[in-house]
Amino acid sequence: MTNNRGRVTRRRLLAGGTALAAGLAGCLSSDDSATDTPASATPRGDGSGETVATSPAAGLDLPVDDSDLRRETGEDAIPAIVDPAFGSDWSGLDITFRGRFGGRQTIEPRLDPGDQVIGISRGDAARAYPFRILNWHEIVNDTFGGPLLVTYCPLCRSALTTERRVDGETTVFGVSGLLYREALVMYDEATESLWSQLAARAIQGPMTGSSLDLTRATITTWGSWQEQHSDTEVLLPPPESSTVAGEEKTRDYSRNPYTRYQESASAGLGGLFDDDRLDPKAEVVGIANNNVSRAYSAGTVAEAGVIADSVGGLPVVVTTTPDGTPVAWVREVGDETLSFEAADERHLTAGGSRWTRTTGRAVDGPYEGTRLTQANAVSSLFWFAWLDIHPDTELYGN
Repeated sequence: MTNNRGRVTRRRLLAGGTALAAGLAGCLSSDDSATDTPASATPRGDGSGETVATSPAAGLDLPVDDSDLRRETGEDAIPAIVDPAFGSDWSGLDITFRGRFGGRQTIEPRLDPGDQVIGISRGDAARAYPFRILNWHEIVNDTFGGPLLVTYCPLCRSALTTERRVDGETTVFGVSGLLYREALVMYDEATESLWSQLAARAIQGPMTGSSLDLTRATITTWGSWQEQHSDTEVLLPPPESSTVAGEEKTRDYSRNPYTRYQESASAGLGGLFDDDRLDPKAEVVGIANNNVSRAYSAGTVAEAGVIADSVGGLPVVVTTTPDGTPVAWVREVGDETLSFEAADERHLTAGGSRWTRTTGRAVDGPYEGTRLTQANAVSSLFWFAWLDIHPDTELYGN
């Protein structure tokens, strides 16, 4: 359908349900040991750029014991989005919500050029999922080039996208209200298994040990994403999009409920932290492959500009986007291992082509149209969160 905000698409994924109280997502640390991804054939870039080269973690002690889970809020109290709506921008929206001190308030939510989004492209189509929404809802069940699951844990600052399938069946995911190792725990409607978002694996239930098939995503700003994708759609907040609660669950999307937490020294909700290599909330990008895990701090990457490295035999290039977000790409296309250098703040150069730092796509030269494979399975995230899932991780430059 069409309205004054541009083209809007909607799809119903789940109807009905009871109204549940709103709550905040959180994370729980535990003492269970985890190992890096098991030895396997090293993935190589094929030029399509649709794949993710590595998995977040595989060697968890599964199923996790109930004592390693902590309930912070009720199931679906953080209402996942199940009927997403999209428009060209947020102009003309009015949101009415219950204020923090009671009463109803109405605002016109803004989506500013500097606001962070998860960007996903499929062929010539593109969509953006703003953190302003994900801070409140954490999960979006979408259909975009197939069943798509977009997830974000605000306490870990970890974003991950995957196919929305379990045991070959398309299903709906929701927020369980449980916490494991400083990352949100999801459930799937089909099997009622519990899934660690940060590990992308089922940790309890019939699917225990199964992994999600990860898909490529970009963390960037709304303004930058629009520049690269002029026809992009953007997720609209409830009540335009509907939630698993079965009614219009709106929030104050002009406010980040995690601001105080993000400015604090806390490593999750009460998590212990005894590593002195970095501040617990330092931003890092992590790569795990063939029993080797390595993290790159945003500060180190920014200072170096471009880092060529190999993680468990996987040749990678780590750099920053124009907004300073660290990103990692497999620096191999087919049988060619490329040597990257900085071209400008938006591009790298290798093999006679310029490659966008944000999307890993060659924009000219012999590789024009080729897309690098994403080397990191999960987005850049807080150091403590990467350390929780990879306790034996190396820190580049340390």
